[in-house]
Amino acid sequence: MSEVVILTEAAALQIKDMMKEHGEEGAYLRVGVKGGGCSGLSYGMGFEHERQDEDYELEQYGIKILVDKESAPILKGTVIDYKQSLMGGGFTIDNPNAIATCGCGSSFRTATNAGTPEEC
Repeated sequence: MSEVVILTEAAALQIKDMMKEHGEEGAYLRVGVKGGGCSGLSYGMGFEHERQDEDYELEQYGIKILVDKESAPILKGTVIDYKQSLMGGGFTIDNPNAIATCGCGSSFRTATNAGTPEEC
């Protein structure tokens, strides 16, 4: 599968710093989608040490990325960036498949998958 998620260089540098800070060098970055959030679906990112059979594996900027086959079509073409501002920094996610997002920016729905909304 072509690039399911795309890391910017800024995001990759932040992820590498976090891996080092938490002793996770060599771990995979898992990116996925789960039901929940204000709009029905929520993004998830975390470190993992084992690849599952149902995972797609990508590598960008030296970071190995895992995306499960269920999340892949929902995330296809998603860009993960890291923005720094006077109020601090944070990851931003630009998903071309999202047709609605909530104010917090971490919950969304697509035309084909609305998920199950929760209260924010």
